[in-house]
Amino acid sequence: MITRPDPRGVIVTTLLVLMVATGPISTDLYLPALPGLQGYFGASAATVQLTLSVYLGAFAVSQLIYGPLSDRFGRRTVVAAGMGVYTLASLACVLAPTIEWLIAARFVQALGGCSGGVIARAVVRDVHGADGAAKVLAKIAAAMGLAPMIGPVLGGFLTNLFGWQACFIVLTCAGGIALFGALFVLQETNAALDPTALSPRQIMRNMGTLLRDPNYMGYALTASGSYAGAFAFISGSSFVFIQVLGVSVQAFGFCFAACVAGYILGAQLASRLPGGIRTIGWGALINIVFGLAMVVPILIGIETVASVLIPMVLYMIGMGIILPHAQAGAVGPYPRMAGTASALFGTLQYSIAALLGIAVGQGFSLVGGVTPLPMALGIAGAGFFTFMCYLILLRPYLRRNPDLE
Repeated sequence: MITRPDPRGVIVTTLLVLMVATGPISTDLYLPALPGLQGYFGASAATVQLTLSVYLGAFAVSQLIYGPLSDRFGRRTVVAAGMGVYTLASLACVLAPTIEWLIAARFVQALGGCSGGVIARAVVRDVHGADGAAKVLAKIAAAMGLAPMIGPVLGGFLTNLFGWQACFIVLTCAGGIALFGALFVLQETNAALDPTALSPRQIMRNMGTLLRDPNYMGYALTASGSYAGAFAFISGSSFVFIQVLGVSVQAFGFCFAACVAGYILGAQLASRLPGGIRTIGWGALINIVFGLAMVVPILIGIETVASVLIPMVLYMIGMGIILPHAQAGAVGPYPRMAGTASALFGTLQYSIAALLGIAVGQGFSLVGGVTPLPMALGIAGAGFFTFMCYLILLRPYLRRNPDLE
């Protein structure tokens, strides 16, 4: 007998993918426009790069708000409010007359947009439990990867045809669709609302529990390091490919899409590999090897599209393997505070990435212009950090708990 998928289940999963995708698509869609923003606003590369890092920094901090809010008031109400803020802020980006306005609007956009990722991970944990969450998150990650794959390609064409504002018009529409879905499609999944979740004492107690758990921190920091390397590439790649390597705006979109394809492949592998710490270790090894593989050619004077792009595609495979298993491993043991655990995970991930993104931008200034080296060093450093977190925090835990292999 042939079993057909539940149409409502497919719709809800698609909605969760859209909500999670608001984070990466809000950075990836307008990447091809970044070099052009320099001329439009008369700003430096480091200042334009702040539209990325400020977004990610706000994205990181506001995770801590949405986690406890969703534990207290439920997932549906909180994500609807967040998507409303995101939609209005995206419209404000369209209307930005100065680079300072755009940076401020991006800050507010992140305050709303981060609700999607926090709530989606918590919803998956609510519905599928600790055991089933990893595979579902891996499938969502693979499907979500289509958005940032298409994003830079679409962004390149939109920028060329209509200007950079068109990218934010698309984001405004996406936010409106997510808001509609949160209000009329998504059902509440938090069956055990925690009336103490917003108590400062309870929040500090929950955060303290998580921060003192070396297993949780191992998962969170390993994932954070891996993602930081990807964000170093996001921060610098459009400047490097377009201004240094001579790639066109449209061609850059396809180069970036190749990197996202690597992430999707890694996420697909993650959904088929056994969930466990050793699998994360393989992803961390991939990160450090191919992070270094990007730096070495640059140090000996080789700066080509292939020497930058190929190592990054392979690095992204490692990240795709790490993130779903790390997310599930971190949040799974904490069903009563899944929202808070998910929020702290995201805060660590995006804070470290934002700091590295700023460092890449400042690196361009320190060397007197855009070159591939600051970006490559950021990626290699992130790969090293990822592997060290695995060795120091997760591998000892594996020795004590071989069933988690």
